[in-house]
Amino acid sequence: MFKKYFLILSIFIFTSQLNGDVIARLIKAEGDVTLKRMGTDSFSEKAKLGAAIQNGDEIKVGEIGFGAVMYLDDKTILKIRENTKFGFMDTKNTRTVNLAHGTLLNNVKKQDRTKSFRIQTPVSVASVKGTEFAAIVSNAGVDQFICKEGLFEVLNMVSGETVSVAAGQKAVSNAMGSLIQAPASPGEYPEDPEVEEYQEPVEPEAIEEEVELEEASESQESPEQPEQEESLETEESPEEPETLEDSIEETEPEIPKATEKADSAPVKPFGMGMGIGSVTIDGVLYNQLALRPEINIGKIGFGLDLVLYLDFEGNIRTEDWDIAENPSKLLDKILYIKYGQKSDPLWFKYGNIEGMTLGYGGLMNGYSNMMEFPSVRRTGLNTGFNIGPVGGELFFSNLKDFSRGGTLTGLRAAYTVSDDFPLTIGFNVVSDLNMFSGLKDGDDDSYPDIFDDFPDNKIYWNDTDGDGLADNDSADIDVDGDGLTDILYPNQYPGADTLYLDTSITLKATPFSLENNKASALGYSFDIGYPVFSGKLFSLGLYSEFNSLNFPASVTADSTFNRMKRSGTGITVPGVHASFFSILDVTVEYRIVNGSFVPSFFDQSYDLTRVITTTVGDSTILRTKDMFTFDENSNDFSSAGIFGSASLNLFNLASFSASYANMVAESDTIKSFSAFINLNAENIPKVSSAMAYFQRNNDSNPFDFENPSENTIMGYRVGYELSEGVSLIWDFRQYYRDDGTGEMEPVKQTTIETSFNF
Repeated sequence: MFKKYFLILSIFIFTSQLNGDVIARLIKAEGDVTLKRMGTDSFSEKAKLGAAIQNGDEIKVGEIGFGAVMYLDDKTILKIRENTKFGFMDTKNTRTVNLAHGTLLNNVKKQDRTKSFRIQTPVSVASVKGTEFAAIVSNAGVDQFICKEGLFEVLNMVSGETVSVAAGQKAVSNAMGSLIQAPASPGEYPEDPEVEEYQEPVEPEAIEEEVELEEASESQESPEQPEQEESLETEESPEEPETLEDSIEETEPEIPKATEKADSAPVKPFGMGMGIGSVTIDGVLYNQLALRPEINIGKIGFGLDLVLYLDFEGNIRTEDWDIAENPSKLLDKILYIKYGQKSDPLWFKYGNIEGMTLGYGGLMNGYSNMMEFPSVRRTGLNTGFNIGPVGGELFFSNLKDFSRGGTLTGLRAAYTVSDDFPLTIGFNVVSDLNMFSGLKDGDDDSYPDIFDDFPDNKIYWNDTDGDGLADNDSADIDVDGDGLTDILYPNQYPGADTLYLDTSITLKATPFSLENNKASALGYSFDIGYPVFSGKLFSLGLYSEFNSLNFPASVTADSTFNRMKRSGTGITVPGVHASFFSILDVTVEYRIVNGSFVPSFFDQSYDLTRVITTTVGDSTILRTKDMFTFDENSNDFSSAGIFGSASLNLFNLASFSASYANMVAESDTIKSFSAFINLNAENIPKVSSAMAYFQRNNDSNPFDFENPSENTIMGYRVGYELSEGVSLIWDFRQYYRDDGTGEMEPVKQTTIETSFNF
């Protein structure tokens, strides 16, 4: 009983303190500006100049209006444009602006600030450490954050993706989980209405006179109003300014001039990142020094990855810079080149591709061509267009694979009926022209490294006797290592003819070659979706998707690889996506599968499982992803079951997402599970980032952590802030491969670097 009363008393005390906490004042109010006090149901109070803003209050500006709010402690200023609504929420360590919709122009101060500042929308969270930026939130679930000065991070709460936004850049985030960083053109930064209406700075005396006139007028119309104002003033802390004049006089030097507000974002923004640490490439540990400059001009942006790797003796790994011998190495120095963003009429990105999803993800979901970076550097291309109701998208995972038989390719076309009837119909095609392209071939001689006895030499590939001399090297006089000299040449013994001494030379077979062997995969899908209801507290959408996968039969020239023909289909009917209070997103699907089909076959870890090798004795066995995903000798398979996913934002402390599928067949059950967690580093001292992920798809028991499979991938990334702008980053990734005895051997990739952001 005592605990019960103690809890009630604690809640009462906390609520009382929350209601009485004046955190800001309204320093500008014109037109339709109203307040909704904490505990009330509507925006019933007309805002007036100098009004106290309490913790938990909300403010709304109508179609014609403008407002500005200043926080009392650090003098941060928020300018509010028309058609905007947001709420104030302060805790001990965090200051949150809950922006439902509209446009805010923010000037966040560093000096005297003791709390982390963030803007939270129904879709995204922007975390700020002192900067000037604009936040634009539409009712359609699309957020834009445009940086004018400083640096901030944006998190998409649906997908968990995070991007950093510097001066002259912007982030575009939507309710489907997409998050894009792009250059911001000079005209994109919202205009300041105060500049248009006030060409001269407002003097404090003028504001004081205006307040006195308003108070005099209101005292005649409503005698009770002064009493309300007096009661609010008595709730303030003695440390806060007690009059509007005191507040304005204290902050006047912090208020930017009108001419400064008219300036646009920098035309030629430049950013530089530097990393110092260690990385493992091909089983060798290297120290690395990396420079990563980023330049954005208008809609065009590019980033470079200039890295030197040094071994334990201090020798530079030269093969990464042998551009004269291999000009394609120059492409590896380009991290990305991009133009525009996915909402523009025309856009493209060249280089790194992450989070690639087509349609509702039935074929491709969350694909990344960076899973083996930096040991394998893939150069992708993603481009598309939006013309009226029609949109299109094209994707290549690695342009360098075209010379090796083909690459993973995706295509999408979509049509939306109208704004009044937003039914969307889409068609997707995904094709892997040669799954064997996933085998690493360092010297580009068409013989993958695992079969090549000389993986760094383009003219040699076989060494039958293992003496370090190639079979086609004339210096090897005993190719098969049987102790007999194979051939005597005239130049070895003057006057002698060519003599074939060993008439029975047994050589290794010509290795597996990418030129003569192919194994492809093809998928296509149709989807249809309709937003049933869209609201601020709740939204609901329905969709359906038909998918098909085909794997043609493939037999290598030496018959060491033999894959049967497979095909299968999958239907999602229905699919339901719901959002609750901008905190929880839930997706539920009923899936029906026939034949050789699994949802999201081309997933985040596809490049790791595209083709795998298993060595048993002297033999190396090749298997493409379909061969270990489906039954080896049958295409007669059907199942049905439920897929569900959820993403949750835990009070801005952490974001968590997870998915689970349970497909039941006559004789088996196939399950999938994935999870992602991202901690808000603003709430953890000295931590700049903290995230972890786990994925295990298409297994009988994805929760059997002691017995992982080839479908298992996990990792984490943690950043420790050494000082402002300097962080120690630990990036770890692990997956599993058969060691040739049936046991799973972990493959670990660890990158440790010190990151500098200038």
